[in-house]
Amino acid sequence: MSENSTPRLRDLVRQRTITGRVDVRDDVQRALPPGLKIAAAYSWRFLAIAAALGVVIWLVMLFKILVIPLMIAILLTALLWPVFSSMLRVGWPRWLAIVVALIGTVAIVGGLLWLAVWQITQQWHGVQARTVGAWEQLQQFLIDGPFHLTRAQITDLLDQGAKFLSEQGELLKSGAIAVGSTFGHVATGAVLTLFILLCMLADGGGIWAWTVKLFPRDSRRAVDAAARNGWATVINYARTQMLVAFIDALGIGLGAFLLGVPLAVPVAVLVFLGSFIPIVGAVVTGALAVFLALVYNGPWIALWMLVVVLAVQQIEGHILQPILMGSAVKVHPLAVVLVVAGGALIAGIPGALFAVPLAAFVNVAAVTINSGAWRTGADPGGDYIWRTVPRARRRSAR
Repeated sequence: MSENSTPRLRDLVRQRTITGRVDVRDDVQRALPPGLKIAAAYSWRFLAIAAALGVVIWLVMLFKILVIPLMIAILLTALLWPVFSSMLRVGWPRWLAIVVALIGTVAIVGGLLWLAVWQITQQWHGVQARTVGAWEQLQQFLIDGPFHLTRAQITDLLDQGAKFLSEQGELLKSGAIAVGSTFGHVATGAVLTLFILLCMLADGGGIWAWTVKLFPRDSRRAVDAAARNGWATVINYARTQMLVAFIDALGIGLGAFLLGVPLAVPVAVLVFLGSFIPIVGAVVTGALAVFLALVYNGPWIALWMLVVVLAVQQIEGHILQPILMGSAVKVHPLAVVLVVAGGALIAGIPGALFAVPLAAFVNVAAVTINSGAWRTGADPGGDYIWRTVPRARRRSAR
């Protein structure tokens, strides 16, 4: 064998070896079930998305002092935007519209809080005396009744309850996105929220135009259309949530007034403010109304107060939320419950507050991009899945 044939033989052996490996890989690929291939493709993409979301949540936790005021300012802007834009449309100067919107908001919220505090100071001594008397009666019932507890056992139960509440308070205080651990954090957040709100009302369009320029040129039109549709949904959420909160406050407050429960007006104010935190706020404020009825009016009135609270919450959960909120934010009620629960687990009270508008914004923005509505300017609010059904099948379904 010549010297020139040796390298050729080596190349041929190497080529066959490589070809054999490739054939083995092809055989393995063909042997894998299609479902496994699809599951693997979904899995690594899901892991990539989960990692990206984890980084986002970590950044939010790191900059919570900035993120929470920003989110509160966005919600306040969405709440004030219908009135603010109406004043601009009729020819009011922007600075005057900003002043009227801010002063009006502070006056309304301050008036409600002042009314609640005034009512509490007027009836506090009577409620305190009734509470002490009701507690003594409860202790005597636990001792003489079917439970046959001793005062030492009652004291131990109270200590355990106080310890549990203290632990829960510590968990809330040390949560991932607590509002602030010190008064300085709260004060800084309030000032920052007010400043961001003023900037958004004064030059929100300019801020957004600058933000859009951060994206690639080819995607700016889609980003702009998706964000504008999402912003309209957040405005609808804020407006609808105010209506739902008003109905909850009216129902529970009127029920407490008719049943003779004290502090009916403060209870209604707390229900109105607490209803902006979906599910959690209504439960806590409703429990306060039942507690006042129990210690002041007795168990039967407390039972009727509980019926009123449950009736109002059922009307909200089965009528107002599915019809009003479902059409406003275009999110299924089950999704609302899940995102609120997830937001509360991740970020406590702020997470529950921001979960629904954030989910609504993401949902509408994604539908706008996926459906191509950003090209045509069509409303993405309809059923996206139904729009993908061929027209012939739509007609046959009708």
